[in-house]
Amino acid sequence: MNAKRQQALAIGVMALALLSACAPVEESAQAPPPPIPTSTAVPITVNLEDVGAVIVASPASGATTQGEVFVVTFDASQIVERVMPAVVTVINEQRFNDGFSGQTSVEAGRGTGFAIDGSGNIVTNEHVVRGGSGFQVILSNGEKRSATLIGADATSDLAVVRMDGPPPANVEFGDSDSLQQGQPVLAIGSPLGDFTGTVTSGIVSALNRDFPLQQGRGGEGIYTDLVQHDAAINPGNSGGPLFDLTGRVIGVNTLGIPQSGTTPVQGLFFAIPANHVVRVVSELIENGAVAYPYFGITPQQLTPDLSAQNDIPVDYGAYVISTEPGGPAARAGIREGDIVVAIGDQRIQDQTSFTEALFEHRPGDTVQATVLRGSEELVVEVTLSRNPER
Repeated sequence: MNAKRQQALAIGVMALALLSACAPVEESAQAPPPPIPTSTAVPITVNLEDVGAVIVASPASGATTQGEVFVVTFDASQIVERVMPAVVTVINEQRFNDGFSGQTSVEAGRGTGFAIDGSGNIVTNEHVVRGGSGFQVILSNGEKRSATLIGADATSDLAVVRMDGPPPANVEFGDSDSLQQGQPVLAIGSPLGDFTGTVTSGIVSALNRDFPLQQGRGGEGIYTDLVQHDAAINPGNSGGPLFDLTGRVIGVNTLGIPQSGTTPVQGLFFAIPANHVVRVVSELIENGAVAYPYFGITPQQLTPDLSAQNDIPVDYGAYVISTEPGGPAARAGIREGDIVVAIGDQRIQDQTSFTEALFEHRPGDTVQATVLRGSEELVVEVTLSRNPER
């Protein structure tokens, strides 16, 4: 038998074996029972009209087949129509002496805000109202009303002004803790102060962002746990709402990064998460100010690079640069050179800064602080006081 015939015969035998392996096998015993279905979560139902849903493909009656896919999209115009009347432009007016007629009020800047209740309380950024002696708001229909400052907090960069008369509409807060990367969002504001009622869309790009990294420099706010998104905002959008697709406010637009050094940057925008906004705004409306807890140390957040450069045995926590004599930490026995790795059950690491962990508590609370001192781990009780500078 020549080599070609041998090769052909071998291929034929292999093919026959493969076909035999794929052929059905006669059952020699009773088939096992089908598996018991696993329990499934009850699906969440929504009114599609409430969230602006539009069915762009649907099955003919009685014509569905297994595996068919139908697309649902969201028409943002319906959401915008519902929430736009609650969004306002905030005008900051300041007085100066013109040398002729005495004190004169002039417009010093504009930002955005949104009504949260029927009393006319408007949430905006503190830096929008900073230095103002009087305030106006412009409604979405162009009507202008006077407003009064209720309270402002530089640490969180949040403020509340109250407009004269009830607002035409108000919006509700959503749960920012439930946000997910990739979730669609809408921003409404007054970019450059003139393009009022501008709507932009995007997605949640990231969560738990801290910016700036150096805290409290030159009166800047402490921006922690921010929502990063790519719905375009510009100067004038500050204080405006970031919405989810149910029309609930899940953040207050505050920061954008136009460039890094000399490198232009696109699509890096940040909002204060709604759950934090609710806490601060509630205190501003009730007390006109926010009471922050005081730990009594100068902390330095550790990073892997910083720890490696300084031969520090851990790469997380807050290094104690110094303690305030007679302050809460000093009274609890915390020393310079200690590393605070947790406050209560909040571990201080990449996603939770020292400030974030501290601000979960209030003045007067006694908290357990976990401290590393050399190779020893200590748990001490610290009674927080009120921060005299905030």
